[in-house]
Amino acid sequence: MTDNGKINARQFMVLVFLYTIGSTVLIIPAGLASAADQDAWIGALAGVAMGVVIAGLYIALWRLFPGRSFVGICRAVLGRWLGTLLGIVFLFYSFVGATTVLYYVGNFFSIHFLPRTPFAFICALFALIVIFGVRLGLETIARATEMMLPWFLILFIVILLTLMPGIQPEKMLPVFETGWKPVFWAGFTFAATAYMPLLSLFAVFPRIGNPEKARTGMYAFALMGGLCVALVTLLCILILGPDITSRSMFPSYALVKKINIGNFLQRIEAVLAGMWFITTYIKTTFYYYGWVTSLAEMLRLRDYRTLTLPCGMLMVAFALILYPDVAYMLHWDSVVFPPYILFVAFVLPLLLLIGGLIKRGAGRSAPAE
Repeated sequence: MTDNGKINARQFMVLVFLYTIGSTVLIIPAGLASAADQDAWIGALAGVAMGVVIAGLYIALWRLFPGRSFVGICRAVLGRWLGTLLGIVFLFYSFVGATTVLYYVGNFFSIHFLPRTPFAFICALFALIVIFGVRLGLETIARATEMMLPWFLILFIVILLTLMPGIQPEKMLPVFETGWKPVFWAGFTFAATAYMPLLSLFAVFPRIGNPEKARTGMYAFALMGGLCVALVTLLCILILGPDITSRSMFPSYALVKKINIGNFLQRIEAVLAGMWFITTYIKTTFYYYGWVTSLAEMLRLRDYRTLTLPCGMLMVAFALILYPDVAYMLHWDSVVFPPYILFVAFVLPLLLLIGGLIKRGAGRSAPAE
């Protein structure tokens, strides 16, 4: 497959920051409040701590196999055939991730902004932007990400400042009432949604110009992204309360509706929609990028761009049937998704890391002929 450009460490750090926030900032507070009630913010902080461990695992695997994608690592550790089979698992993971986020985009906009627009049209329009970005190449996406960062930070700061007058500290009391088990489960849910999707960035790792600096920055910016989401979760608890937060499909959006400064500055929820559109676009794009480039690598294609349009059509079609209804979505997110993401995004990389270390140790200890 032809090389589609290099990005520098700074661009990668910005990418990690926005990718970690992604769709998490809109949907995760509800799951955390359902699991840990008013201790949801503690669960978010626990998830950030778990995320640092997960990022460390990915960085260790990246350092052990520099210049290789996830499919290449699978083949290097397990051989061509078994490695290709495991690579298909990664393809399915990236595919499902891209279609899931695409579904959330269509669902959010069809409920709150475009109720009379067909769901399929919203998904297709957003997917078209994703396809267009991926076809332009990694360098173009990275530069666009840099341009989006200041706008995201401005919108995020505006939301934080305008929400401050509505804070009610008593809504977070009593602290740690639910015990450590619900907090731990909430933390795992947070890490699974915000940090384990970083696995898709293995498609980007081989194309980073200064990998050592990028590895150091990955820790810091993944941590900052997680803390931003934890801060939004805390505000949901302090302003909406744990009950309303847990019962809202998009609690962050309901949170912004509470902004009212002097009966003049209010109803600025479109600001959150703009902020969330930026991070969700980044997350969908790199889920999709990891899927398409890995598929091209497995098929030994010279250019991954030949796959972008048919794969994009498949992504839209699958997004329309991914969740038949909200009850199915809640069941998938709470029952099926946790063990699935734990196996694919933590157990498999850990086994590859152990296998790679064993293989490297065996190679060094082998006598020279």
